[in-house]
Amino acid sequence: MRAKMKDIPYLLFLLVMPALGLIYKLLNANPRDPVILSTHIDTMIPFLPVFILPYIIWYAFILGYLIYFWYKDISVYLKTLSVIVIGESVCFLIYFYFQTTVPRPDVSGDGMLANLVRMIYSHDQPYNAFPSIHVLTTFAIILGYINIRNKHLFHSVFVPVIGSLIIVSTLFVKQHYILDMFGSMFLTSFIYGIVFELYELKIAEKTNTIYLKE
Repeated sequence: MRAKMKDIPYLLFLLVMPALGLIYKLLNANPRDPVILSTHIDTMIPFLPVFILPYIIWYAFILGYLIYFWYKDISVYLKTLSVIVIGESVCFLIYFYFQTTVPRPDVSGDGMLANLVRMIYSHDQPYNAFPSIHVLTTFAIILGYINIRNKHLFHSVFVPVIGSLIIVSTLFVKQHYILDMFGSMFLTSFIYGIVFELYELKIAEKTNTIYLKE
């Protein structure tokens, strides 16, 4: 752990997360003729309050694994955070010019799950749905984890399983539609390819050039 002391300042970059959250909040509070992107498949997906649990786990999942990436590989941490920041910035532009909405079902009952769903609904207006930031950030963590070396079996199972549950939870708690999910995954993959793959390719080319000169 002592060797990581020099990397502690990089954790300050996580302060960008609440800043992004504030921008989301501002865009989420002012509907501008929102569009509904529902498909036939969406109408067949049931509302299942139990999925509010993985939906809420998302908050700890993203922050926890960004810190884990920082501890394991500072490069993966910075690249994954870059994918998230760039991805959310693109989402904000889309929200501003093309706002969508997801009509919500009536939530009945007084159980814990129903109360959690109502809490999420009350804190997050039904706008800014396409692409889904919940999906974008979760998929960024899943892709980022691929680059972690010396993986522990627990995390190798936990990340894709919980990450997948978080992604599909957005559909079952009626926060997003199918197009929101796939749009986010496409956007994340595109940005990931630029930040991770092209960057690594340029580094490799630079290294080979230096090697040849020597």
